[in-house]
Amino acid sequence: MFATTLDLSTWPSAIFALGVLTLVVLLLLALISGAQELRKAKLRGADAEELRQLVQRYEQLATTTLDAQQRTAADVSELRSRTSSIEQILRSVE
Repeated sequence: MFATTLDLSTWPSAIFALGVLTLVVLLLLALISGAQELRKAKLRGADAEELRQLVQRYEQLATTTLDAQQRTAADVSELRSRTSSIEQILRSVE
C-alpha cells in the first residue's frame, strides 16, 4: 500500500524514503543505545551492592577480631599475674 502511493522514481520521493529510512535507523540505534546504558546501570548497581555487602562483612570481621584480641590480651595479662604469683610462692619456699 505504501509502495503504491509513493513513487520512488522521482527525486523528492526517493529523498523522502531515504529520510524515513534514516529516521528509522536512528531510532533503532537510540533504542539499542538506551537498552545498553540501562544494562550497564543495572550492572553497576549490582556491583555497588556487592561492594556494600563486602564492606559490611569486613566491618563485622574487624569487630569480631578486635573483640578476640582484647579477650586474648586480658587472658595473657591474667596469666602473667598468675605466673608472677607462682614465682613469688616458689621463691618463698626456697
